[in-house]
Amino acid sequence: MKKYEATIIPRTFHFKQPAGTSRGTYTERTSWLIELTSADYPSQKGLGECAPLPDLSCDASADYGNKLRAFCDKFEQEGTIDYDGMADYPSMLFGLETALLHLKRGSAALFDTAFGRGEAGIPINGLVWMGSHDEMLCRMEDKINQGFRCIKLKIGAIDFDAEMDLLKHIRGRFSPREMQIRLDANCAFKYDEALYKLELLSQYAIHSIEQPIKTRRWGDMAELCRDSPLPIALDEELIGINDNETKREMLNIIKPAYIVLKPSLHGGMRGVEEWIKIAGELNIESWITSALESNVGLNAVAQLAAKMYGDHVTMAQGLGTGLLYTDNIPMPIEMRGNAIWFNTK
Repeated sequence: MKKYEATIIPRTFHFKQPAGTSRGTYTERTSWLIELTSADYPSQKGLGECAPLPDLSCDASADYGNKLRAFCDKFEQEGTIDYDGMADYPSMLFGLETALLHLKRGSAALFDTAFGRGEAGIPINGLVWMGSHDEMLCRMEDKINQGFRCIKLKIGAIDFDAEMDLLKHIRGRFSPREMQIRLDANCAFKYDEALYKLELLSQYAIHSIEQPIKTRRWGDMAELCRDSPLPIALDEELIGINDNETKREMLNIIKPAYIVLKPSLHGGMRGVEEWIKIAGELNIESWITSALESNVGLNAVAQLAAKMYGDHVTMAQGLGTGLLYTDNIPMPIEMRGNAIWFNTK
C-alpha cells in the first residue's frame, strides 16, 4: 500500500513585465506543482513547486514532466525521497522536498523559525531587470522609492557605458552606507576584458558582482577572484555540481568571496545546506535567492533562508521575484518595505 499520493499539475505563469537577462527575455514560465496527500495526514495537503529554467537548469528537458512522474512514482512506492537518484534533478528535488515538508507540518511555515512564526522579516535586495537605459533607470527609481537599501542590477545586455551611468546615478544620490549595490553579469563579460570592467565598476563601491565570465573556466575565474578590486560571487558556476568532493575542490580553486544559492538550481534544500556548510568551512559567505518561482517556491526559499541563517538575518537575500506574475498562487507571504514577511494571521 502506497504511503503517499503525488499529483503533478503543470502551470504556466505570466510576467507582469518582460524579465530580461543576458540570455534573453522571459514573458512566461512553466512550473510543475506537486500536490501530496497521505493517509497519515488525512486533513492535510502538501504543495511544492518544480520550476526549471530553460537554457539554465541542469534538469530542464523536453520530457521533464515524464521524468518528474517517474521520481514521484518511486517516492510513492518507497515513502522516502531518493536523494542520490535525484541529485542531478534539483528543481524536481526541491519541489518534492517542499511538498513533503508542507504536508507534514500542515502549514506553509516549513520550519520553526522567527520568520515562520511571523515574528521577523527577511531583508531582500530590490532586483532591477535588464532593459533599455531609461527602463532600468525607471525600475531602479521604483525600487529606491519602495524603500530598498540594497539594489541588484542585472547587467551585460545594454551598452556598458550606459550601465556605468546608472551606477553613477545611484552613487550620486546614496553613499555606500546608505545603499548597497550588487551586480549580476550572468556570464556576460569576455575574459580578456573582465578585469578592466571590474576595475571601472569598483569606483562605485560595489558590494559584489555575480558570475562575470562563463562557467567551467575555473582557472580564469580563480585569477579574476584573486585580482579583482571588487568581490566576486559564484552562481551559475555551481549548477550541476552535486557531489561534496567536487564542491569543495571548486571552491578551493576559485576562492570566491560569495556563493549565491538557488534551491531549484543547486541541489534542492539539502544541496543548499551542503553548499553553505562547505563554503563556511572555507570562509566563503553566501546568500539564498529564488529563481523565478511562483509564491509556492518563493515561500519555500524564504523558509529555508530563515532556517539556515537564523532568526536575525542581516544580509539581504534575493527573495522578491515572486511578485512578478499576473496569475500567482496565493501564499501567506508579503512585502513590507525592504523585507519579506510570513503572515500568520
